[in-house]
Amino acid sequence: MEMYTVGIWGYSFASIAYVIFSLLILAAHNQSGIARWLLFSSLIAGGANIAAALQIYIGFSLQWAMLADVIKIATFSVLILSFNIEKGSIQEILKNRIIVKYLLFWFGSSIVCWGTSYTLGFSYEYLFLLFVLLNLTSLVLLEQIYRGGNVEAKRSITPLVIALGSVAVFDFVLYAQATMVGGIEFDFWYIRGYLSALAVPLLLISIRRFKEGAVRIFVSRNVVFYSSMLMIAGLYLLLMAVAGYLINYLGGEWGQLVSFGFFILGSIVLAVLLITETIRRQVKVFISKHFFANKYEYREEWLELIGQIETASAENYCQVSLQIMMSKVGATGGVILKANGNNRFTVKHSDGIELDESFDKDLMLIEHFTKNQGWIIDINEYIEDSLLYPGLYIEPKMWHTVGVNILVPIFIGKNFYGFFILSNSDEENKLNWEDRDLLFAIAKQLGNFISLNEANDKLAESKQFDAFNQMSAFLVHDLKNVQAQLALITSNAIQHRDNKEFVDDVFETVESATERLAKVLAQLSNKHAAQSTSKSVDLADIIERVAAQRNVVQPQVVIKNKDECLTIIDYERFFSVINHLIQNAQEATSDTGWVEIVLEKQQDHINIVVSDNGCGMSESFIKSRLFKPFDTTKGNAGMGIGVFEAKQFFESIAGSLTVESAEGQGTKMIICLPV
Repeated sequence: MEMYTVGIWGYSFASIAYVIFSLLILAAHNQSGIARWLLFSSLIAGGANIAAALQIYIGFSLQWAMLADVIKIATFSVLILSFNIEKGSIQEILKNRIIVKYLLFWFGSSIVCWGTSYTLGFSYEYLFLLFVLLNLTSLVLLEQIYRGGNVEAKRSITPLVIALGSVAVFDFVLYAQATMVGGIEFDFWYIRGYLSALAVPLLLISIRRFKEGAVRIFVSRNVVFYSSMLMIAGLYLLLMAVAGYLINYLGGEWGQLVSFGFFILGSIVLAVLLITETIRRQVKVFISKHFFANKYEYREEWLELIGQIETASAENYCQVSLQIMMSKVGATGGVILKANGNNRFTVKHSDGIELDESFDKDLMLIEHFTKNQGWIIDINEYIEDSLLYPGLYIEPKMWHTVGVNILVPIFIGKNFYGFFILSNSDEENKLNWEDRDLLFAIAKQLGNFISLNEANDKLAESKQFDAFNQMSAFLVHDLKNVQAQLALITSNAIQHRDNKEFVDDVFETVESATERLAKVLAQLSNKHAAQSTSKSVDLADIIERVAAQRNVVQPQVVIKNKDECLTIIDYERFFSVINHLIQNAQEATSDTGWVEIVLEKQQDHINIVVSDNGCGMSESFIKSRLFKPFDTTKGNAGMGIGVFEAKQFFESIAGSLTVESAEGQGTKMIICLPV
């Protein structure tokens, strides 16, 4: 079979396929503007294939078939661009600013190339260049719509992109080669029809997936970068095609061989240019400087931040916040510190960084500085020029010993909350103004996120206390009933004490009251509800009294060290919380174990350590349950608020309560109080 016969059959199959495709679109009764434009594009594509088949069969000028192809490229390019117009009619599509610009470009380049070809006696070289340019533009548009679409849109348009992209790539190569050698390779021209026919099923799949007729495209920095690289590649090949044509024109018999060798060499050079990371980086920098006003794609950064926050749970919100902030600067470690007042900070979450007491002075200075200035502290920049931070005098080398480079203040409204402390392996890198703006915006959002979750935790605790108050009301009601029963006995005792039936009733009533009181006592913790005012006391005397009271049970409490520690404190509450901590230590320890108390006075604080060699606690239990109110392991014997109340009390007087424990080895309750 002759190749021209193959070509006739191929274009005929393609024209029939597009006619059937058009009928299917009509049968779908889709009235959207894009569906109607797709119908129009399909009819044009069918007409272009008919023109190509007739050109082979009759033998009229190839320019007429090429003219039909030019119109086909324009219609499908407008179709691609129309995916960014929401539910537009055909009139709205054609009035769109971007589509108008494309049509002006298409019409202008077509008129110039066809006019030049006509002027030079129907020379085809300029038409070949036109098709190279138009197909390259189609590829760029396809690449942009694919990268700019979301996941759902990509699923819908992928078959369409493959179909139109395959045809555009084939035509681009065909016409680029024709430009170089001065004529079309007709063996490839004849099989174009089959490729066009194979595109129809893919278009059908895409139109079935496409429902609303609107695929939103966001042209981000990355989309522009990859499209620019694609355009660079196409323009390079276009220039190479022109050079090949000149070589062929001037090279005589060797022109075709030289142009082919030039094509191979140019392709290798292009691949090297595109793969080289330096060139890619320079292109990115150029795009950032000249096409975008900002270093960061704030829309993408914001959407990513929202997505990460939405996936966070109420239990790990500090961990998620720290990980988000670390990811923005490529940090290898980080800490969230919360300011508690009195120049003290609490570690909300830590990842790879441990800060000891030696950092307290610098933290106090940085807190004061950031409250006044609201600046991010860049340790690298401070080392290079400390005058950039007027009035701040810290020891930057100490921060570098733990790898800390950046301290980002957290403000909730106008109130200072604490710091994101971040480490980075790149000690030479310094933040620029755009980095600072981004970190400020993220810190602001994460601060609100942390504050919201803390508020939710406090609200939950408040609700639990409300439930506790309700339960107390029921208990008081029960106690009143018991009291009323006993009062009835005493009021009638003198008159009926000799009555045997009255005595039997008394015993029955007392037994009932005893049972009810036992239930009430089983639900109440040993707390002193009476209030007292703060006064100057010696903590050593209070601890001795608590130990004496607790030593009625085993194991015995031993005071190993007891310094005189005078301080102003609420005597009753301190007595109560120390009593509870010692009671917990005794309950967690066997009768043969030990419970020890150490009381030491330092220069500016007092340390109280309650130790035991009991069952101990796991690290996860300490973090998630120990200080959580109404969470108890004692069943109905405890309310679960003892340790929580102790921690709240010590923190309310600028102190702290920390725990060191290991399962099977024992526990240390470490109390730190101001003098």
